[in-house]
Amino acid sequence: MTMTAPLAEDTKLGPKAGGLYRHQNFATGLIVGILSAVIGWVISHALLQSSNWGSDMVVTVTLVSWVVGFNIGIGSFNAIFRWSLGHDEDHEDQLYGAGVGQGWKRYFKFCTDHKVVGTQYLVLVMVLFGVGGTLAMMIRTQLLTPNSQFMSPETYNSIVSIHGMIMIIATIIMVSGPFANFIMPIMIGAKDMAFPRLNALSFWLVVSAVPPILGSFLLGGVPAGWTTYAPLAVQAPPAMDAFAITICTFVLSVTVAGINTLVTVLTMRTKGMTPGRLPIFVWGSIIAGGLGLYAMPAFLMAQSAMITDRVVGTSFYVAMQGGTGWLYENTFWIMGHPEVYVILIPPVGALIEIASTFSRKPVFAYKVMVSGVIGIATLAIMVWAHHMFTTGWAPTLADPFMLTTELISIPTGIVFLCMVGTIWRGSIWTRLPMYFLYLFLFNFIVGGITGIYLSDVPVDQYFHGNMFVTAHFHYTLLGGGMIGAAGAVSYWYPKMTGRMLNERIGKTAFWIIAAGIQITYLGQFWEGFQGMPRRVANYAQIFQHANDMSSVGAYILMTGWIVFLYAIISSWRHGVKAPANPWHAKSLEWQTSSPPPLENFLVDPVVTSDPYGYGEDDLAPQRQPQPVSAEAGSTTGGAH
Repeated sequence: MTMTAPLAEDTKLGPKAGGLYRHQNFATGLIVGILSAVIGWVISHALLQSSNWGSDMVVTVTLVSWVVGFNIGIGSFNAIFRWSLGHDEDHEDQLYGAGVGQGWKRYFKFCTDHKVVGTQYLVLVMVLFGVGGTLAMMIRTQLLTPNSQFMSPETYNSIVSIHGMIMIIATIIMVSGPFANFIMPIMIGAKDMAFPRLNALSFWLVVSAVPPILGSFLLGGVPAGWTTYAPLAVQAPPAMDAFAITICTFVLSVTVAGINTLVTVLTMRTKGMTPGRLPIFVWGSIIAGGLGLYAMPAFLMAQSAMITDRVVGTSFYVAMQGGTGWLYENTFWIMGHPEVYVILIPPVGALIEIASTFSRKPVFAYKVMVSGVIGIATLAIMVWAHHMFTTGWAPTLADPFMLTTELISIPTGIVFLCMVGTIWRGSIWTRLPMYFLYLFLFNFIVGGITGIYLSDVPVDQYFHGNMFVTAHFHYTLLGGGMIGAAGAVSYWYPKMTGRMLNERIGKTAFWIIAAGIQITYLGQFWEGFQGMPRRVANYAQIFQHANDMSSVGAYILMTGWIVFLYAIISSWRHGVKAPANPWHAKSLEWQTSSPPPLENFLVDPVVTSDPYGYGEDDLAPQRQPQPVSAEAGSTTGGAH
């Protein structure tokens, strides 16, 4: 068929369209997941509780049953089941799977439309940040006084562990989840992601991973820190099994999503979208996705070995049986440092889009910037052991890893300077996204320079175990990555929701957040210079004033994020309706309606120039549409 108009959301499909999908949603996922968990618990408890495997096996079987059952109940495996029975989905089934005619209900279902998946990710990220932020406030409340009795040291350690991992999970998907799903396919002129069902599966896998990690508090807590080093984690309560199940499930999600992103960009770019015309955000998405495919399986291996040590008696990390904790520490950090750039590269790509749009200038040194991002990803896989300078592992390797860690500041600096060059002497339009860009630049200078200090072995020997590292880490990931994500939200909010974000409330939130970051983490630098160790529930009186400063800043920071959340929610409901291109931008996502139709464009776009041609002819369109052929129009978004 030739597509001449977008499919309306109220398009009527046949009464049998969708098959089993018609009866499945988030509620059925919960019901089937809980039922599966109960069955898994009953069987494992009856067969294994009296054996030497003990409760670790019971917890593991129960939570694996939950993950599998939830995804069966939500519909993740329907297509596989139908195919195995010799039935394939017809066109109406595919349209139903893409959410056609279901209105708001499609956001609570297994939906293959990449725009629905992106919106689902955005809501999930906000929920995860809410949970992680609440745990952070409990930590800072404990540290208000030197000998606080707000919580016990055991509870404090568990909260630190779960806060850390929830925030890592949230930051990994905070841009790659919402915007690499919603925006990136439109940026390259595609109708959907390459594998729509895998795209939806990646989201629901993350959802199914959340209850196990929250349930760890009911299973004795995880006292080993967010890094969960062996052999401490091998000796931890059954909560460690829940933690490991969460990580394994999440890694599967990230791997599926990374493959989908790479294949989408490589195979589904519209006519004329050559690599040299790819928007920087697309480059950031594929580079981060590829880096994740390298790094995250190491985490899967580390946690899988942890489970088998705990459950079936292997000895990967048990020294008395020939294992070693070094194996865990290396596999963890082989993931752990590239993961920082999996987090940071997509927000940086989004901020570069903002810099060009609101400066009305082309991206400065486009090819150099892309090379810089590739350089960051390449060096990121060669620096992991700088996290182990103080451990005594392979001391002769300290100098090479110190060198590679210092070298990574070169491509990072190149990208930073290209971003500054993009806005330098531009015709600046100071809207909320630009506020977040300026704050990112300031925060990332602090986070980046302090990271150079920590790359030097003598300095790291002093700072490694204290709050200086905590401040550096948060200036980089929160002050850099999360601020970049907030800029992305404010920039692409009109495209995703069809409404303008309330800038008055957004700017109020911005100033509160900006102040909160500086007060909180400068206070932690102060703690670090004084020598306060990290991960302690009680501290000496000498650290009182620095902790007061950090805790007050944390409450200010949380207030700012709550105000920003209010701006998002209130604007979603009552905001001014957005035009197709409120920022007068030139990239493809702004050349379609807000929000876009099911297949994104009424006609297939043809790219004739790069997306940053500001100043050449600002009013002339840079994209020439071409009528869709009968062959090209036969595929419907979400139904590939």
